[in-house]
Amino acid sequence: MGLELTAKRLELLREMLPAAARVAVLVNPANTANAQITLREVEAASRAMGLQLQIFNASTSREIDAAFAAFGRERPDAVFLGQDAFFNGRRLQLANWAVRHALPMTSGSRDICEVGGLMSYGTNIVDTYRQMAVYVGRILKGAKPADLPVEQSAKFELVINAQTARMLGLEIPPTLLARADEVIE
Repeated sequence: MGLELTAKRLELLREMLPAAARVAVLVNPANTANAQITLREVEAASRAMGLQLQIFNASTSREIDAAFAAFGRERPDAVFLGQDAFFNGRRLQLANWAVRHALPMTSGSRDICEVGGLMSYGTNIVDTYRQMAVYVGRILKGAKPADLPVEQSAKFELVINAQTARMLGLEIPPTLLARADEVIE
């Protein structure tokens, strides 16, 4: 589902910022497989939308600082954050830099949006935890893990941080607001 989610995140970003032409993509090269998949998917989706990408790598806190210093010089229209546990752990740093540089930032994690990222679109983490609990329950009752079906998340959520939008001087399109699962004031 990665390609569909990546394309949808870019589509939502484009709806929020219709004039956006250049998007900085930040990935964690230490997570090689995830970074490669993200880059392949975001490049395919961006071509279809006519967006120019600037790829940046960060696998340490200092590299995040350096990436945002480069964003300050390069001035992309927005930041597309690759999904990675490292980035989620550095969510305050990322959100602070994005706001400081007046850069709209989208991610796949609502946690980043909750601390100041502009918006997120991704799986509903509570639903994912419920699915995991069902699996654990089945295993504890004697089911063999190999016999359990593989399930993907069925619930996705769009979260928009309206406070961040106001700080960035952005007006959230009413159609986007109507589709949002949550708007953080």
